[in-house]
Amino acid sequence: METIKIDILNPKAKSLLKDLADLKLIRIRKNEVRTEFQELLDKFRMKSAEAPSFEEITNEVEAVRKARYEKQKSNT
Repeated sequence: METIKIDILNPKAKSLLKDLADLKLIRIRKNEVRTEFQELLDKFRMKSAEAPSFEEITNEVEAVRKARYEKQKSNT
């Protein structure tokens, strides 16, 4: 089996690919899209002996939200 990556320039080509998949000549798989957030998490985890716990992440998110809310409130 050979895997290739293609860019679809014309919607008709996607239709043709779907037809080939229906005939079981090819298989179409979607790539997992990596977000900037996922890449940032991976970067932090590489530098840490262990991944942060859910509670640590939640506490950090709440602290950022609180600071943002207070900043918005003081600007009004």
